[in-house]
Amino acid sequence: MAGFKPATKAIILLFIFLQFSAICESATLSTRYRWIVDQGTGNRVKLTCANWAGHLQAMVPEGLEKKPVSYIASQIAKLGFNCVRLTWATFMFTRPEYSNLKVSAALDKFNLAAAKSGIGKNNPQFLEMNVIDVQKAVVNELGKNNLMVVLDNHVSLPGWCCGDDDGNGFFGDANFDPNEWLQGLTAVARAYKGNSAVVGMSLRNELRGNRQNTNDWYKNMAAGAQTVHTQNPDVLVIVSGLSYDSDLSFLKQQDLQSGISNKIVYEAHWYTFGTGPDKWDARTNQLCADFTKNAQDKYFFVTTKENSYPLFLSEFGIDQRGTNEADNRYISCLLAAVAEIDIDWSIWAIQGSYILREGNADVEETYGVMNFNWDGPKNPAFVDRLQILKQVNQGANSKNPGYYIMLHPQSGKCVQIGNNNNVILANCNTASRWDQHQDGGPLKLSGSSLCLAVAGDGGATSVSDNCTSKWKYVSSSGLQLAAQDGMGKYFCLEMNGSDHSTVITKKCLCVTDDLGDFSTCADNPEVQWFKLVPANV
Repeated sequence: MAGFKPATKAIILLFIFLQFSAICESATLSTRYRWIVDQGTGNRVKLTCANWAGHLQAMVPEGLEKKPVSYIASQIAKLGFNCVRLTWATFMFTRPEYSNLKVSAALDKFNLAAAKSGIGKNNPQFLEMNVIDVQKAVVNELGKNNLMVVLDNHVSLPGWCCGDDDGNGFFGDANFDPNEWLQGLTAVARAYKGNSAVVGMSLRNELRGNRQNTNDWYKNMAAGAQTVHTQNPDVLVIVSGLSYDSDLSFLKQQDLQSGISNKIVYEAHWYTFGTGPDKWDARTNQLCADFTKNAQDKYFFVTTKENSYPLFLSEFGIDQRGTNEADNRYISCLLAAVAEIDIDWSIWAIQGSYILREGNADVEETYGVMNFNWDGPKNPAFVDRLQILKQVNQGANSKNPGYYIMLHPQSGKCVQIGNNNNVILANCNTASRWDQHQDGGPLKLSGSSLCLAVAGDGGATSVSDNCTSKWKYVSSSGLQLAAQDGMGKYFCLEMNGSDHSTVITKKCLCVTDDLGDFSTCADNPEVQWFKLVPANV
């Protein structure tokens, strides 16, 4: 500013200060056992995030050619997310031919004239900025919308992820030099030091491939964690496992020795890739049981082991068009399991399209929350189903007595008692509270003498002071609640298909007379899935 008069300098400095002050004043986060907390107060802060891809060839967050960045950020907040997991590629920060590239040149490199025109229309300020400065501008815009940011090192070479042999999978692969990776982490940690919107950094996405092994994992992840913490001690350090972020089981034998206190968070991914609709259609209860047990064995356990840590489910998602029956059934299973342990999470993904993906321009993301044109959500009903995950159900320091809320994962709604003691499904924010349930015992409303009553085949359930109905979980999924009527026949809770609100009891689907599973079943038992979710807030 040597050429400016003192008064002009003061105005410019004031403007810069005000711009910085407009960024989200997110609390510095820390960890306390299995919880992420506000470092100052110790109160729980739950990350409820959406992934936003910025690691592909164009090296800018997707959608900037469709809508202004201010609109996208405001939409993310409006949809009820409080956080964005923003992905980046190592070479953006370690190789000048990438980091110095202006957005216009990055797009010209791949003949993306339409995307260039779109950014020129919607975000013209970005075209002649380099890709790193655009990323910073996006982070700041997210902060202005009170959105926290987790920066995720997704790949080294910008491009689509992931495959076993894509050169980005594990330390020592063609595009994954451990030293260059540390240089990238250093650069990003330094770039965002003091930026209160950035609350965490994920060290690496989806380690995988033939090279993966635990010895190199322990060595390199410890080095990565120490590098980030040294350069930016305020941020959480988020650590992924092996096999596409699906396996942390080796931590049962040995913790990561990072030397960092109260900043380590582990992450995992949960999809149903490789298990098709035919299998889910035939064995819904059994597959849900298997997938949930696998999640517990491979990564959920970190929240309950003796030396516990927070777990960030940093990717999960479904085809938002609703046409993939495997996805539709898996997600109900996942919602029940994740709600029970109340972990932090990030859905894949907010982007409704890609500028360039695997050689194809302007491609739809079928898993995208936003529609192809980024006008709004592709599937608003699915976004509503996430309510139970968005809310904090368990506090880190709560002294309140514990209770349970009853979730119907297929609808995303929770059981509520109406004015006439009828039982309906409604927003989980207003769910009725239940006492702890002993399997085979009554289901009792907290603070009252009222219990849930079985109503026979097709009857509407209600609560009364008659507590003779004894409820137990049946089927391997552990999600169908059944009780006997006066004739000794078992009936399960079910969402009424005619109004999608009233809770009735019906013959249990896919369950034998002795309450076991049929080996295969043509019915969909999801309509009868109910989960008692612990809460204390």
